[in-house]
Amino acid sequence: MRENAAKTSRPPLLVRMHFNPSRAQCGEIETSSIGALKKWALGKISQRTTQLQTDMPSFWDSYFHTRGLRPTARPQERKSGQYASSTVSMLNFTIAASAYLWLLAFLPALVRGAIYESASELPGRHFDFVIVGGGTAGNVIANRLTEDPRFSVLVLEAGPSNIGVLDSEVPGFDSNLIPPGPYNWNYTTVPQEGLNGRSMGYIRGFMLGGTSSLNAMFYTRGPADDFDRFAKVTGDQGWSWNSVQPFMRKNERWTEPTDHHDTRTQFDPRFHSFTGINAVSLSGFPHSYNDRVIQTTKELSEEFPFNLDYNSGNPLGVGWLQATIKDGVRSSSATSYLASKFVDRRNLHVLVNARVTRVRGGRHSKAFDTVDFVFQSGDGPAISVTASKEIVLSAGVFGTPQLLMLSGIGDTNELQGLGVQTIHHLPSVGKNMSDHPGLFNSWSVNATTDEDFFRNGSLFEEAYREWNRSHSGILGDPVATHLGWFRLPSNSSIFSEIGDPASGSTAPHIEMIFTDGLHPPLPTGNFLSIGNAVVTPTSRGWLRLNSTNPFDPPLINPGFLTSGFDVFAMRSVVKMTKRFVGATAWSGWVIGPAGDLAQANSDEEIDDYVRRNSGSTCHAVGTAAMSAVNAPFGVVDPDLRVKGVRGLRVVDASIFPYIPAAHPQVPVYIVAERAADLMKETWD
Repeated sequence: MRENAAKTSRPPLLVRMHFNPSRAQCGEIETSSIGALKKWALGKISQRTTQLQTDMPSFWDSYFHTRGLRPTARPQERKSGQYASSTVSMLNFTIAASAYLWLLAFLPALVRGAIYESASELPGRHFDFVIVGGGTAGNVIANRLTEDPRFSVLVLEAGPSNIGVLDSEVPGFDSNLIPPGPYNWNYTTVPQEGLNGRSMGYIRGFMLGGTSSLNAMFYTRGPADDFDRFAKVTGDQGWSWNSVQPFMRKNERWTEPTDHHDTRTQFDPRFHSFTGINAVSLSGFPHSYNDRVIQTTKELSEEFPFNLDYNSGNPLGVGWLQATIKDGVRSSSATSYLASKFVDRRNLHVLVNARVTRVRGGRHSKAFDTVDFVFQSGDGPAISVTASKEIVLSAGVFGTPQLLMLSGIGDTNELQGLGVQTIHHLPSVGKNMSDHPGLFNSWSVNATTDEDFFRNGSLFEEAYREWNRSHSGILGDPVATHLGWFRLPSNSSIFSEIGDPASGSTAPHIEMIFTDGLHPPLPTGNFLSIGNAVVTPTSRGWLRLNSTNPFDPPLINPGFLTSGFDVFAMRSVVKMTKRFVGATAWSGWVIGPAGDLAQANSDEEIDDYVRRNSGSTCHAVGTAAMSAVNAPFGVVDPDLRVKGVRGLRVVDASIFPYIPAAHPQVPVYIVAERAADLMKETWD
């Protein structure tokens, strides 16, 4: 029997709620219901607190490293003192309030389409298409294929449903999903040579919607030159900027910000769609530094020009952040492409908690038609389903190459070393990994910032009441408000050693991200944070199997800062950021640099600061890269079919041959929209 998603095993308190004035108000909720919900909430608070205390050390190491702020001890390790108690109390309060304040909310019934939690509920074991991964790309494929009632589609998602995950739904709570937890794959990199031997956690979404359900929601397409380079490298003009415009528009539905302010000076409607599926909007909450950012683009316009809309194909300059948010609520692939009107289709079947272990065909066959999976708990026997047309791997930049190798597709030498029988020698699997190294710089400021909302119980409760009442206010927005994209000067000394790695003259090398305060905040002080990233890195990494056990995470090596260009570019953007904050617009507002940044002045000091404090932006791509049909390298052809086999297609971030100079969420949506059209054409 098809199960309504409202009946999934998510906690009964955390169900999706939308403000509806016609519903009974909180004072009219029965006392017995409040008591039961409160008892459940307190139990979850205690459980989550224990988990946080267990996971806190590695998380805080990573958190403070990427901000150059280094407490004398990690919060868990300090048994007393203001730092530990305030920080942990803030996090615990956020969690407690997030649960308990649902009791004060309106409680309309949730109507949502069918999602299965047991294989016994499936209508059968044979489908036209089986999609491995209900993430950013997989849900797009599922939605578009089932527009044709002739196609039956099964989505296998390793994680749970996104329904009821409050931290995913509330934009202002997204930082709660950064520490290790049940909605994160909790990957860890191998020690990074370029980061002084540090390992770090790596965030990937482990729930329906994948990473679109826990990312920072930035809507960035990247430069036109990036897509034109994809077209050139693959020999397929269908990947060019002009050719993918219809897919951008099929994806995007522009919406008003939560405060409905006049946005004519903040974006250009000519470059946007108002009729797509996934919502996009601007910030609806004013921050204390917004005017100063814009004033700096006027004062230092030659180096930091204002860009009305960085999604025009030319992102260079500073512009207002666009984010995948609708009416103060995250818009993920799960909430948009699997909205109830879509997931209710009789030919669409979604099974959660289903961990795929391999794909296979007949004995020694390179025609793949079978997917084996077990339930995430590891209990019970393996289950097999078949796809009469195609298996689509949308398991992500780490999951897809891991599954390919577990299925005998990869480098023979590497597979044999683990005792995996090679079905097809494809040595590019797991290679070519690329990621944007990132760094947060902070300045002490003489102003009220976002930190005050998150460490003050009364202010937080007020902010949460506002969001729960109208989905507006500070919690209805992401933490950032502006992005800046820049190129290194053409006469930079590094270009005498290496060619320009950018895709063209309008493609940036580096990025700046403007945020109000630290998230989560320190117990005292107010800060301006500006993130930096190298968006055209030349460092390359790899992914390898750790064992033949599909439950063992793979070995992940992004290879951060192992090229001279990446170090040069990061040093350059730190200097640029200092010049930005040095504008007169910040006089009297900025007190001075905070943490390690205060001692990073010479090139050598900045390089040391960068290596000690940089981390990942979690934008990895390229581990199953596409290439021209006859190219001797690459994993998939321009139509995203795995080279040398039949019945397998890859649709996720792993297919990019070069990392987009953008936060990859939108490029992945674009790839998925085009892939769905390609698949329809194949089977029409």
